[in-house]
Amino acid sequence: MDTKRVAQAVEFAAIAHDGVYRKGTDIPYVSHCIEAGLIARTLTDKDDTVIAAILHDVVEDTTYTLENIEERFGSTVAGLVAHETEDKMRSIPAEKSWRIRKEVFLSRLESASLDAKIICLSDKLSNMRMCLRTFEEKGDDMWQVFHQKDKREHEWYYRSIYERIPELKETDAYKEYVSLCDQVFAK
Repeated sequence: MDTKRVAQAVEFAAIAHDGVYRKGTDIPYVSHCIEAGLIARTLTDKDDTVIAAILHDVVEDTTYTLENIEERFGSTVAGLVAHETEDKMRSIPAEKSWRIRKEVFLSRLESASLDAKIICLSDKLSNMRMCLRTFEEKGDDMWQVFHQKDKREHEWYYRSIYERIPELKETDAYKEYVSLCDQVFAK
C-alpha cells in the first residue's frame, strides 16, 4: 500500500469537505470519506480504488473537479470518482430529481467495473452504518433531513444497490450491508 498517496487523498478530502457535516449531525463529513476508504481496503488491495473511495464525493459535493482529481491522483482514480459522481440536476429541485438521479446511478452500476462496485458498496455501507445509528436514536424522523423524506424510497434505492453488485455477495462488507438494510428498513 502506498500510504503516502492514501494520506494525500485523506488530506485532499478533508480540505474539500472542510466545514461540512453528515446530514443532521455534528460529525465532520470527512469521517465518511475515511470510512469508505477503510471499507474499500477490506475488499481490494488496489490503492487507486481505495483512494477513489476516499474521494468519491469530492466532485459531487464540492467545488473541486474531475480535472483536479486527475491532476493530483491520476486518470484511474478520476475515472472511478466520475463513475460514483451523481449528476445533481441542479435545474430541478433536489426532492423532485431524487428518484431520477438514483435510477440513472443504478443503471450505470449494472455494467460497472468491479472497482466501481467496490467503491459503491464502501460508500453505501458507510451510509447504512450511519443510518442505523441515527434510526436507533431518532426513528423514522431521521428521514426528514434528506431531500427524499419517504423511507420506502430509500429502501428501494439501498436494496437495489445490493441487487446490482452480486460479485461482492460473499464478502463481509456485502453481508453487513444487507443486514443493515434489513435492520433499518424492516422496522
